[in-house]
Amino acid sequence: MLDTAATPPQGLVVRCTRVLLSPWSRLSLLVLLLAAAATCVLLFEPQRLLADGWPPELTGTAAVCVFAVAYGTCTVAFVPRPLLNLAAGALFGSQAGLAAAVAGTVLGAGASFGLGRILGQDALRPLLRGRWLKAADGQLSRHGFRSMLAVRLFPGVPFAAANYCAAVSKMGWLSFLLATALGSVPNTAAYVIAGARAGTPTSPAFLLAMGFIAMSGLGAAAVAWRKRHRLRGN
Repeated sequence: MLDTAATPPQGLVVRCTRVLLSPWSRLSLLVLLLAAAATCVLLFEPQRLLADGWPPELTGTAAVCVFAVAYGTCTVAFVPRPLLNLAAGALFGSQAGLAAAVAGTVLGAGASFGLGRILGQDALRPLLRGRWLKAADGQLSRHGFRSMLAVRLFPGVPFAAANYCAAVSKMGWLSFLLATALGSVPNTAAYVIAGARAGTPTSPAFLLAMGFIAMSGLGAAAVAWRKRHRLRGN
């Protein structure tokens, strides 16, 4: 005779499974994962790479690949990309550093996009009720590549925020990743070159890179100021 008391009722198992797989449970898991990642960054301090250098055991292509993976992981954990770009240039030089930084950017963006799409989209899309939120969602959903390319070229939009906003929208994977790869190159290159030439701060390459960074920052601040005053006027 089967011991029915030892096995949970099928209905209870189904209900527990539904609760665990519900949109809000998945969103809670996403928040916990991101909080854990940010805590790890605070504990392990990856910015020490700028002072301590890369482990001597890793050299050549293997070092660039490992750095790209570490770069992507750090961006998911909210490490500022400018810091990572400077480190890429200081460790690997302009060309290899740019390749590692762009690859890490795409890896980190793809990971964030995937996490947001799988764990957060179902819970957050019903909350897109405001006029501005609906407009932004419609722009990202209908013109994904063009919109994300503009976001990546504009230095004032936080990297993580753009990733998760795109994940909540209906933007396709290919459009998101391709726009991220292309749009991230200019600002990433400027920081990588600055990191690579930091030892010669009077060199033309370093001065041009810093000038580009300064002009981009001023342009972003000017656009943000105009948008803020326009919204106040409305």
